[in-house]
Amino acid sequence: MTFRRRLTAASLLILVMKVFSGQTLTCHKEQYQTGNLCCSMCDAGSRVQTDCTESRNTSCVPCLEGTYNNQPTGLKYCFSCSHCDHSLKIKTSCTTTSDAVCEPQEGFYCVEPSDNGCESAEKHRRCEPGQYISQKGTASTDSVCSDCSDGSFSDGTFPSCRPHTQCETKNLQLLKPGTTSTDAECGEHSSNKTIIGIIVPLSVLFIVLILSGIIFFIWKKKQSTKAAKTRNNFNGC
Repeated sequence: MTFRRRLTAASLLILVMKVFSGQTLTCHKEQYQTGNLCCSMCDAGSRVQTDCTESRNTSCVPCLEGTYNNQPTGLKYCFSCSHCDHSLKIKTSCTTTSDAVCEPQEGFYCVEPSDNGCESAEKHRRCEPGQYISQKGTASTDSVCSDCSDGSFSDGTFPSCRPHTQCETKNLQLLKPGTTSTDAECGEHSSNKTIIGIIVPLSVLFIVLILSGIIFFIWKKKQSTKAAKTRNNFNGC
């Protein structure tokens, strides 16, 4: 029993010493702990090559191209630079001290924002015929579509619905009523078409007659001149 008590007391003493020794090792914010030592961190843009020892300071090497560390570190590796996917474009290129910053392509909006830009984006919604773009999409918000009211139309690309053409105000007749996606179709009145159908042929006939008369007059004049020359020649003989 005495041996067990001594063993327990010794084990407890060792445990307390370990805990106490661990608590007393407090490194500064510009240091990192490795074993029982506090090593100096490497600057941003570099990484630890070898940890410090009691006789040697931390050995650092620069981050390779395509990798970075944006703050002092005790890590032995650099982080890989982010790559912008097809829906994103580079806003700020990656350096050894900062990651790349991505932003949505034109016509896209961010659906997965991050502290350092955007991780993923989707294409803006396309409004259907009969709808108009009531709110244009941005890099952070999607487009908003609204339905056209009666008497107006949109093909889906308009920022507002347009009123149907009023054929009567243009002295035309309605051929096809407008819908929410198409404008009204107008045409000439039937009476106007009939009058035009009569006037055009008569006009053509009138022009043809005038031209025929002119041609006949010129021909007749030439014949008279020719006959007069013939008589003069005969009288001279």
